Amino acid sequence: MGDAASMNAAPKVVSIVGHSGSGKTTLVEKLIHELCARGVKVATIKHAHHKVELDTPGKDSYRYKDAGAVMSMLLTRDALQLVADAKDEREPEQLAQRFLGEVDLVLAEGFSHAPGAKIEVLRRACDKPPRCAVEDGLIAIVTDMDEVYPQLPHFGLEEVSAIVDFILQRVA
Repeated sequence: MGDAASMNAAPKVVSIVGHSGSGKTTLVEKLIHELCARGVKVATIKHAHHKVELDTPGKDSYRYKDAGAVMSMLLTRDALQLVADAKDEREPEQLAQRFLGEVDLVLAEGFSHAPGAKIEVLRRACDKPPRCAVEDGLIAIVTDMDEVYPQLPHFGLEEVSAIVDFILQRVA
């Protein structure tokens, strides 16, 4: 496996989880580069714990949503932005199915409590216990420690190619 053509039409989702400051975003960024180099169409979903203003009050798309539209899309010459209600669909698999059908793989950052496959980034420098357990869907650890979940595959923080190989085999 390893190319987009051999993946199913419905996007597969793998969540990258870990404590704040563990390196999740940096890892996701590296994984995206490697996946794209292999021809995989990848999208991301990030879970934010704090309130983020997704649309600017007073702008047209904001006014449409404020008037009751469940979705508002802004299309420019080069890009598209979608603002949509997500009160009922809050898990990565639900969001991927609803909005991201044209991609092969979705990397979700966060969502440690949602169902589905998870890879946890756990660094000794963070000095915290793992966020997830095997029964939470944990399938691998990206870490600089050997003693955590020895039954799971372990990857070093810079083993991006091996992590991508693992993900592509896992979602085949």
